[in-house]
Amino acid sequence: MKFRRKSATSEPVEETAEEAASEASVPQGPYDVDDVADDDGTERIDLGSLLITPEPNRELRLQVDEASQAVQAVLLAGPDGALELRAFSASRNGDLWSEVRPQLAADMARRGGTATEREGRFGPELACQLSVQSSEGRTTQQPSRIVGVNGARWMLRATFLGRPASNPEAAVDWEETLARVVVRRGEQAMPPGDALPLRLPDNARKQQPPTA
Repeated sequence: MKFRRKSATSEPVEETAEEAASEASVPQGPYDVDDVADDDGTERIDLGSLLITPEPNRELRLQVDEASQAVQAVLLAGPDGALELRAFSASRNGDLWSEVRPQLAADMARRGGTATEREGRFGPELACQLSVQSSEGRTTQQPSRIVGVNGARWMLRATFLGRPASNPEAAVDWEETLARVVVRRGEQAMPPGDALPLRLPDNARKQQPPTA
């Protein structure tokens, strides 16, 4: 993947320090659209505020509100789990994820579940457990893992479902999927916390938001 950045310079000892600083400043993903070169050779599905790289064994679905026909979220589903993606407007140089985390934890508690804050690959995240009724009428525990990434006037919220939420080994490949996501904030004025608009491609599969 190509990025717009200045090249490192000169002397061996100084070069090492400069390279370390340069690597720290290069986005590690998810990416802002301005950090991705137009000619990087990567195919992406343009969903408006989110650009998604197609991957083997990942089915792209869009959660659509049937009443308004508005796309609410992107869902990448695989044999072992899924990844739900939602992007929101944020203040420049703000930390919307720190504001949202307690609200998500409180909502999980109201629904009878638990949300434990911990440190993950992308920073502070929530490990959640929620009791749900299976199709056979049995009560089971549904794990989820909610990750937030603060970007350039945006925040990306990603929810891992299934094995990627509870199994560290299964999560590695899904984390790479998240790291390849590109966010397009747009120039429109929006209050912090408003959902960034998503659009529905002609060949996408509609899916109603989950009720659980």
